[in-house]
Amino acid sequence: MTPPDDRVATPVALRVLRVVAALLGLAALIWIPVRSADVAGFSLANFFSYFTVLSNVLAVVVFVIGGVVDPRSEIFDRLRGAATTYMVITGIVYAVLLSNVDVQIQDAWTNSVLHRIVPVLIVLDWILAPPRRRSAESGPVLWLVFPVVYGVYSLIRGPIVEWYPYPFLDPRERGYGPLAIGLAVLVVAFLLIALAVDRVGELAASRRSRKHATSGLG
Repeated sequence: MTPPDDRVATPVALRVLRVVAALLGLAALIWIPVRSADVAGFSLANFFSYFTVLSNVLAVVVFVIGGVVDPRSEIFDRLRGAATTYMVITGIVYAVLLSNVDVQIQDAWTNSVLHRIVPVLIVLDWILAPPRRRSAESGPVLWLVFPVVYGVYSLIRGPIVEWYPYPFLDPRERGYGPLAIGLAVLVVAFLLIALAVDRVGELAASRRSRKHATSGLG
């Protein structure tokens, strides 16, 4: 990205939208355990063992920081890229694999917020306010560290508590062989998603740079 981009503040309207998105996501995250407190089998430990919940927590944090502080650092660019990747993964995996699966969400609005609305909003934010500098070649690969660690955590915790957050992480019916193949496919899909998020950010940033250069010449 060109150096002048670091001196261009994010539009106020977009910063307000970030705060609204953060409040919406936070409301859904808080409402689920409040609403499910008396539901048999519900536990906070399991609640925070869902990838959807963890990725939305990160998205809320990114929205709050971006809306209130508007950092222009490389670290924040990387954090936004990671959060955007995880939310795209959340939206796609839910649509393809989990739309008919019980994921302990009692209300339709919270389900829509966490699996549809917040993913769409963070992608729009990534496009409208793209990263200010080009990410390293290893950036998209590093974004996958968290999903991989999450998968390992789920597979270790699952036998201990006899509970798995998602069917595709549960080896009890199909065994570990088919599970490993399925997870390998998911890792490849996640890498493609990360690369796509990175590329979209680069294209949007290039367009913004050209726009600023043209405005400067005018």
